[in-house]
Amino acid sequence: QVRFVESGGGLVQPGGSLKLSCVASSNIFRLLAMDWYRQVPGNQRELVAQISEGSYPTYIESVRGRFTISRDNTKRTLYLQMDNLKPDDTAIYYCNSKPVQEQWGQGTQVTVSS
Repeated sequence: QVRFVESGGGLVQPGGSLKLSCVASSNIFRLLAMDWYRQVPGNQRELVAQISEGSYPTYIESVRGRFTISRDNTKRTLYLQMDNLKPDDTAIYYCNSKPVQEQWGQGTQVTVSS
């Protein structure tokens, strides 16, 4: 069982940037494909971006060109650079592996508002 701790969220104005981090509890991290999700209270969790073990990224259409997913296996850390943020990006952001670990982290709140 690998556990994750997310950080880096905050309040930002539309058009601003944030960089999220997700630290894994185990070096198994380097063998795992990793995902960023987001969830608005009352809605289902949405997969936002994925990165393979070999660092190949994929994104949902609404964030492509604005978000960049990356990883540093030496630090057991997953990142999500978010630029040109929009109010619709407001959510709690979570990371998890593929396959999904049963225990989710606490997430990090991102609020985009003027």
